[in-house]
Amino acid sequence: MVQAKSWILAKHFDGFPKNSDFNLKVEELPEPKNGEVVLEAVFLSVDPYMRPFSKLYMKEGDVMIGTQVAKVIQSKNSAFPVGSHVVSSCGWRTHSISDGKDLTPVISDWPKDVSLSLALGAIGMPGLTALHGLEDVLGLKEGETLLVNAAAGAVGSVVGQIAKIKGCKVVGSAGSEAKVAFLKELGFDEAFNYKTVSSLEEALRKASPDGYDCFFENVGGDFSYVALQQMKYFGRVAVCGSISMYNDATPQIGPFPHLAIMWKELKVEGFMQSRWKDRHPESLRRLMGWYREGKLQCREHITKGFENMPAAFMGMLKGDNIGKAIVAV
Repeated sequence: MVQAKSWILAKHFDGFPKNSDFNLKVEELPEPKNGEVVLEAVFLSVDPYMRPFSKLYMKEGDVMIGTQVAKVIQSKNSAFPVGSHVVSSCGWRTHSISDGKDLTPVISDWPKDVSLSLALGAIGMPGLTALHGLEDVLGLKEGETLLVNAAAGAVGSVVGQIAKIKGCKVVGSAGSEAKVAFLKELGFDEAFNYKTVSSLEEALRKASPDGYDCFFENVGGDFSYVALQQMKYFGRVAVCGSISMYNDATPQIGPFPHLAIMWKELKVEGFMQSRWKDRHPESLRRLMGWYREGKLQCREHITKGFENMPAAFMGMLKGDNIGKAIVAV
């Protein structure tokens, strides 16, 4: 019998999450049936989407949603032999049982010298989000100017690097001087700390006086409104997230961007990377290729210990991480 631990949503978040919103549950797993496998978590992901999704798709008492890289430790399914690694959406669990339908094998030729944690980051969902947002939503072209906010995060840092690979000018905003320094290390043309500039409007105009062709939106709120005013005519906006609004107990109201969208004839499109699921294997190999060539850097913020999942989650929402936030079991 395998002892499994899981983090439960004890109470729906009211404003910013608190430790009391989570409970740790311990249980014994049954033996796997034919066609099933037992998984042991190796790395777990904490991501901004978990905050709004918990309200939309979870009820109190559910295991916290999320993905992990797991090792198969028992198998009665020939597709997943013991010792193989998979990406699973089983949530915040140390161990779980699966029939294999919700599992994605890690790339078969994953290099031995590359940490499997990257399958939750730049060579995983955040990387796919960046790639499909740039190519399939924005249609980014060589020579264009791209703005990305939350640029030092798991998605934003990959967005900027792919845009540079494509020959674009990249402007990024982040929330600390350390993050700005990181963006400059990655090759961003311009980067600034939105918390310390005297005027966001002036900072954006200084970084790109001619405006922006494309905007990869991760933040929402006031930043979005100000940025839309500086888009070029017929500019394109990919709405990936709105982290500045996730923890609001009272929804933000205005200012409203509709006039700028109308008079500049902007294209604004929300998206999720799962739309292009059929192309994920090819996309992951492209991301891995860039990483192996040294064109894509992958910074991780690793918290050790499954018992620290809530702390890692709350720290990520506060912006403690540079790059991808990961929990190592």
